[in-house]
Amino acid sequence: MTGGETHSGACLCGAVTYRVAGPLAPVVGCHCRMCRQQTGHFLASTSVERADLTIMGSEHVRWYASSETARRGFCGTCGSVLFWENASSRIAIAMGGFDGPTGVTWDKHIFVADKGDYYGIEDGVPAYAVRRPAPSAE
Repeated sequence: MTGGETHSGACLCGAVTYRVAGPLAPVVGCHCRMCRQQTGHFLASTSVERADLTIMGSEHVRWYASSETARRGFCGTCGSVLFWENASSRIAIAMGGFDGPTGVTWDKHIFVADKGDYYGIEDGVPAYAVRRPAPSAE
C-alpha cells in the first residue's frame, strides 16, 4: 500500500464492492465502439495494480471476453460496468463506481476517431485517434 491511500467503490445494487490499497492512475476516456456499446456513452476509467485491488462479492462479477486480448467485468445482478482487463499487471476500474472524491484528474482521451457524433471533446485534455501515437523511429 502506498502512503495509506485507499479508495472504495461498488456497483449500483451493492452486490459487488471493491477496495484499492494504493494510488489511482489518471483518468482515461475511451471512446472506442466497444466501450460506447457497453456503457451507452464512453468509458471513463482509472487503472490500478491488480495486487492493490480487493473485490468483495466477486461471485456476482460476470466477465465478457470482448476481444482475444481483453475482457470486461460487470455486475451480474444490476449490470453496472466495473472492470476492464488484459494481460498486463494493471486492471481498469470505471470511475463512476467510486465512493467519494478520488483526487484523480483526466489524462487523455483515446480512440476518439470512433467517438459518437453527438458530442464533442472540449476539455483540453490530449486526445488520440487510436490508443496513442507510436513513438517516431529516428
